[in-house]
Amino acid sequence: MNIKAEKQKEFQPGRGYTKEDWDAVDSPPLTDEELANMRPFREVFPEIAEKMEKAIAARGRPKVEAPKVAVTLRLDPDVLEKFKVSGKDWRTRMAEELRKAAGL
Repeated sequence: MNIKAEKQKEFQPGRGYTKEDWDAVDSPPLTDEELANMRPFREVFPEIAEKMEKAIAARGRPKVEAPKVAVTLRLDPDVLEKFKVSGKDWRTRMAEELRKAAGL
């Protein structure tokens, strides 16, 4: 079910906020002068900006020195099946066997 919310153009009582709340968030469009005088967030709030950047950078997987490379490889079905039935970490075991074969 997709309900499209309509923007209220004037205060309506009984919606969980007061007329004072409604008036406090009313913001007229910025003037050209206000826009010209605006400064970047990082300049105005450097500490907060730095914390935000660190939090964003910390997301996801940690960086590794030698990330694995995705490849496309065609294998005989019986070879692939032998590794798959060896258990959950069959890809790791296959990589280990390839390392041995490469003399690494």
